[in-house]
Amino acid sequence: MAQMTLEEAQTIIQGALQHAREQAMNPLAVCVLDARGALKAFAAEDGTSLKRPEIARGKADGALALGMGSRALFKRAQEQPYFIAAATSAIGGSLVPVPGGVLVRDGEGTVVGAVGISGDTSDNDEACALVGIDAARYVADPG
Repeated sequence: MAQMTLEEAQTIIQGALQHAREQAMNPLAVCVLDARGALKAFAAEDGTSLKRPEIARGKADGALALGMGSRALFKRAQEQPYFIAAATSAIGGSLVPVPGGVLVRDGEGTVVGAVGISGDTSDNDEACALVGIDAARYVADPG
């Protein structure tokens, strides 16, 4: 099984934060999980609000738990709100169904982790995740 290294997780964070600064976005919290859902790396920029880490983690947890990026979870929440509510409860409450939670795949399509970002608009959070994942030479799957 392919495994994301700490160095790769840190590259994802650096790439995401660099993109955010270049675009003058709000301060971000970035969470990188490995394929098991264990925290691999985390960073919160100065000025992030109090619960941004939990929101970033919820985006990544939800993506891994349901096997789809949080953009797809957002659509599903609109179409099947009871399912998303039940899934949120089943995984212990850590599911945030809005863009910004992106699965990380290797070149063969195997999920090696997930990235969750929170701090700006959901679309901007997701854009930063895509840049960071690309910087680490993985394939982003936002859903």
